Amino acid sequence: MKRKAETSADHKKPVKKRSKNSLTDSEAKARFRAGLFDKAVLEKYTSQYASSTPYKHSVISELVDDTLLRKVRAEIKANVHFTPKETDIYKIHQSGDLANLDGLDDEALAKLPSLLALRDALYSQTFRDYVSHITGCGPLSGRKTDMAINVYTPGCYLLCHDDVIGSRKVSYILYLTDPDTPWQPEWGGALRLFPVVDREGKDGEIAKTPLPDPVKVIPPAWNQLSFFAVQPGESFHDVEEVYHAASKEELEKNGGRIRMAISGWFHIPQIGEDGWVEGAEEKAAHKSGLMQLQGNPDQHDRPQPKPVKIEDSQDTDDFPLDEADLEFLLKYIAPTYLTPDTIERIGDHFEEEFSITLSDILHPKFADKLRSYVESQETRPLPEDSKEIEKSAWKVARPPHKHRYLYLQPGQADLEDSPLRELLEVLLPSKQFRLWLQMATRSTIESHDLVARRFRHGKDYTLATGHDGKPRLEVNIGLTPSPGWGDVDEDDDGDDDDDEASSEASSEAEAAQNGRTAKKGASKGKDKHKGRIKGQNGSAQSKGQGAIDQDVEAEDGDIEVGGHEVYMAGDDDNDEDAAVYKSSADDDNILFFQAASWNKMTIVLRDSGTLRFVKYVSKSARGDRWDISGTFEIEEQDGDTDEEENGDASGIGVLDDSEEEFKGFSSSEDSDSD
Repeated sequence: MKRKAETSADHKKPVKKRSKNSLTDSEAKARFRAGLFDKAVLEKYTSQYASSTPYKHSVISELVDDTLLRKVRAEIKANVHFTPKETDIYKIHQSGDLANLDGLDDEALAKLPSLLALRDALYSQTFRDYVSHITGCGPLSGRKTDMAINVYTPGCYLLCHDDVIGSRKVSYILYLTDPDTPWQPEWGGALRLFPVVDREGKDGEIAKTPLPDPVKVIPPAWNQLSFFAVQPGESFHDVEEVYHAASKEELEKNGGRIRMAISGWFHIPQIGEDGWVEGAEEKAAHKSGLMQLQGNPDQHDRPQPKPVKIEDSQDTDDFPLDEADLEFLLKYIAPTYLTPDTIERIGDHFEEEFSITLSDILHPKFADKLRSYVESQETRPLPEDSKEIEKSAWKVARPPHKHRYLYLQPGQADLEDSPLRELLEVLLPSKQFRLWLQMATRSTIESHDLVARRFRHGKDYTLATGHDGKPRLEVNIGLTPSPGWGDVDEDDDGDDDDDEASSEASSEAEAAQNGRTAKKGASKGKDKHKGRIKGQNGSAQSKGQGAIDQDVEAEDGDIEVGGHEVYMAGDDDNDEDAAVYKSSADDDNILFFQAASWNKMTIVLRDSGTLRFVKYVSKSARGDRWDISGTFEIEEQDGDTDEEENGDASGIGVLDDSEEEFKGFSSSEDSDSD
């Protein structure tokens, strides 16, 4: 994923880029701790690396000369500003690529001499040979420097991935946490490594598949270097959430819990360097794609789709529900949503907006039973280990570089009788609900696929995935009983245009007509979208800059906990993050946003290419996120063309984040840092 560093506003004149300083062996060694390069020390780290699990990695304490590193940290705090960014996979504050230090003028560079000295030492021939010896990875490039400063404040994290992009060879993290306030493991922020197993597929091929639970936890520590060879389908890792403190006083006592680190990669040799092999970079880039891994790993994903085909989907009646059908639906659905007038108004709205949100969709008596059941489930502690969890009816979604949550599917023999099972196996698969949904969306349903999901706070999420194929209906019923998720219904200061239906029947009917399609975002911005929820609508460029937020949310008592479901336009530009949805940007590409909620149904008509994800649920949430998610394939209607769908994003609002110019880096080159 590309990053672009920005210059400060007063940096107007282009500068000539310097060549990187080539250090002698003695100059390079002087910038590291005494004794690091002793043969016995090198062999110790080499031996530890060779025997490490779940895949080969190394941790070196006290890597850099302490005086130098303290100066680096001070320079960063005084002179470097950061871009706050959120995507489906991370929430961080990020600098530009430190390779662009060479583009600074003398005045700007004079503010960062120690940072430049550290960068040159890390990419010196001396230290590259040291890393190469430990990992056995072969020669490493000194020309291609690829590093950035990442800051995690409370609530920040990076979800599971393998770092495999382009010519990356070795991944590393050098921690710059507060040297005088030692980082505590209970604050989070650890580097966690995931095990990988070989699974034989239906075709007899073997696919490497990461398991859902990390098995190696490496907490941050001042002047500690963690590194490993980047391996397609194997080097899966994440950065644990930095957890919020219980109070402002505790946060101050903990030094703000600011996890600062320099993260980067060593690359394979570039043309003209020793060890360069023609075509090696292209070969590495080819291997970096997930679909290039052997054995079709998708066949091992959980849950696997289980669509149920509808044989008698055609119905020509204007109102095909008879008295018996309505009596059945009244057990589950609020009466107002079953009247012809309300269904007509829902259809009008959906036909115009291609999405709708219906509050208080469930019948009050059934909703009370369901709420009692879900709340009782939350009082029962869950095992930490996925294998232990799966001894119950709940299964764990995997692999973790795509998603992780607990799920139930219809037809499981071990499902207990409960209101949740009634929704999953009685109401939603029924002919009566299908007829109601067809009227509400003015479509013909061909199949359905249902799953109940539970997103554990501090653990679960889904990463952005596209949808290939014809448009389909996606229905979600929010069943999250706990408050504090940022839903509009929970806000006292929402404006009239953003109010959902009250519990009164008349207001429910009004909500069916006027339901919002884009809910209040994590930044409290409000979005409207027009046109089908479709893919290629242009990109959201995250170009605004901001300084590190010292946990303002925690101080205000308004902590963002995630758990919202987001639909986004796909991005044609491969040099940008497709799923950047919140930053200090001038615009965004959110098409639909729904916070975790109770008793609220959303219906979205989703086109091919649209990205969808459920944001990681913070440990600070007051409970787990619950829902039932359904996919309904529909008969494609005549005249469905892009021109008629009005799929541009002209009606999308802007997330209102403060902007501040980035200071200290040249924009002369793109960065590969993520």
